[in-house]
Amino acid sequence: MTVTQQLPAPGDLAALDARSISAWFGERKVLDRVSLMMPAGSVTALIGPSGCGKSTFLRTLNRMHELIPGATLAGEVLLSGADIYDPKRKLTDARRQIGMVFQKPNPFPAMSIYDNVVAGLKLTGTKVARSERDDLVESCLAKAGLWNEVRERLRQPGGALSGGQQQRLCIARSLAVRPKVLLMDEPCSALDPTSTRRIEQTIAELSHEVTIVIVTHNMQQAARVSQQCAFFLAEQGTPGVIVEAGPTEMIFGSPQDERTSDYVHGRFG
Repeated sequence: MTVTQQLPAPGDLAALDARSISAWFGERKVLDRVSLMMPAGSVTALIGPSGCGKSTFLRTLNRMHELIPGATLAGEVLLSGADIYDPKRKLTDARRQIGMVFQKPNPFPAMSIYDNVVAGLKLTGTKVARSERDDLVESCLAKAGLWNEVRERLRQPGGALSGGQQQRLCIARSLAVRPKVLLMDEPCSALDPTSTRRIEQTIAELSHEVTIVIVTHNMQQAARVSQQCAFFLAEQGTPGVIVEAGPTEMIFGSPQDERTSDYVHGRFG
């Protein structure tokens, strides 16, 4: 079994289209009618100051926002044209097709590296024959850039790995359920420069086979890893909005809005 059999084939790449997303925590509105097309087979970076709604928006893209008590949402999120919030659609389907890697690595610490990779299969009801699991684990760890480092210790606890290795293990775990989209919420913020570089290489390698959306506060990282950027801003207590979105080269090189230029050049935020 090869890696390309585990991830969506190029013809199966899926675009994600958020339309007029508004979000609330109780009475407090944190996003106001945010729309963004995230192209298939590319990396979209969400940038902007803290508190402008980037992570909230990311969580709306795979129905994690609704897990927060008192949180509500309006708008649509279309995966290959189908609304993930359609009442007829199972929540587990959305979570399987749109995976998530969090800011802090969260492997199951006492579970082996091998079992960490396949843990998501049971959680999402994904069936893989026992005879195919070894190949699945190898292919996902290879895609996450971790196979050569752990191949001799697959039965050792995932919690014994370094921080950067744990984050790549979480990426491998997400890939095991064959997602169409991978969401990343500041995946390198807690990592050293060497680990960050390896994660960025992994993102570049994966982007040809799975659509990626990443939240980052690191402008250099956004410029390195993404093909498209969306600049979020929440001014003077107002809900977060997208000020400007487009090709990364344009956002960094010739933005149309002065606020975008000020942010990407470090004049605020």
